[in-house]
Amino acid sequence: MNYDISRRILTTPLSVNAMAQYRITLLPGDGIGPEIMAVAVRVLKVIGEKFDLTFNFQEAPIGGAAIDATGTPLPDETLEICRNSDAVLLAAIGGYKWDTLPRHLRPETGLLGLRSGLGLFANLRPATILPQLIDASTLKREVVEGVDIMVVRELTGGLYFGEPRGIFTTETGEKRGVNTMTYTESEIDRIGKVAFETAQKRSKRLCSVDKSNVLEVSQLWRDRITQLAKNYPDVELSHLYVDNAAMQLLRNPKQFDTIVTSNLFGDILSDAAAMLTGSIGMLPSASLGATNPGVYEPVHGSAPDIAGQDKANPLAQILSAAMMLRYGLNQSAAADQIEQAVLKVLDQDYRTGDIMSDGKTLIGCQAIGEALIDALK
Repeated sequence: MNYDISRRILTTPLSVNAMAQYRITLLPGDGIGPEIMAVAVRVLKVIGEKFDLTFNFQEAPIGGAAIDATGTPLPDETLEICRNSDAVLLAAIGGYKWDTLPRHLRPETGLLGLRSGLGLFANLRPATILPQLIDASTLKREVVEGVDIMVVRELTGGLYFGEPRGIFTTETGEKRGVNTMTYTESEIDRIGKVAFETAQKRSKRLCSVDKSNVLEVSQLWRDRITQLAKNYPDVELSHLYVDNAAMQLLRNPKQFDTIVTSNLFGDILSDAAAMLTGSIGMLPSASLGATNPGVYEPVHGSAPDIAGQDKANPLAQILSAAMMLRYGLNQSAAADQIEQAVLKVLDQDYRTGDIMSDGKTLIGCQAIGEALIDALK
């Protein structure tokens, strides 16, 4: 098994390659996706000019937009374009319009297919409290101030991919829904290795979350993570059941540094951790594999209720582009400048509606983009 992904994730490159050229696949998707993607592209063009980086953008459909155009949420052409890229920047997918479609035709199925098709087994979701947004959190300042959590989520196994699955008719004519939560030792080991090495680069504390008191698959998870810990004596390992972990995230989030967990649990806990920051609209993520290009996307959804109204917060998309520069393209200096520009805009008290608070200036998606470009220039 090739575990080189851990190096790819954890190494922060120091050099910037002059006149570098990159093929970037853009997946705007649905809802607010095209709006926030447009802002991200403008920011990337500006940062490219500053660092002699050439981005060759190619757009492809996914999710609901792909269903409307081709009848499938992940066209073969989209997956092939992504495979031939240096990195993939995704915005958001889904919406009420497609919620009644059969499961295999829903937008979310396209996202799962993208992760599986590119072999993206590791999802990194940071949840960091920015000083400028402490008061935007629904929790007390003393609870969230200083929170800095990294959730390492397994992405291509578990309940979302296990077989058998489906809705079946029993002998009595009753419908029965089935999903299978399954992990192999190698699947647990490879995500565990990423998590331990992530913890080594942070505060050397790793919490593994499972439900081993009732699930055999979680018992195997805990056994393998415990075994792996012997290779990382400098990392303090702890275990929590997922229900307790959810409670502790709200009760005392500062006790956590790095969290590793399965696909389903990671989906839930990373969204809960995101809300500690005041808005899910502020958080980026990176989905990475051993060989194929990574996918960089905001944690939030497509927000169809505000699509086309210039109300969307593009900062998570911008920060996802920064993660793409750092982890996917080895351009850490460019990533640093984007992140610093985001902080500068927040220091200027500009806010979109989701992070608005008293005394701040409410502006829209495009205006946030203009402020970011001014900060970069």
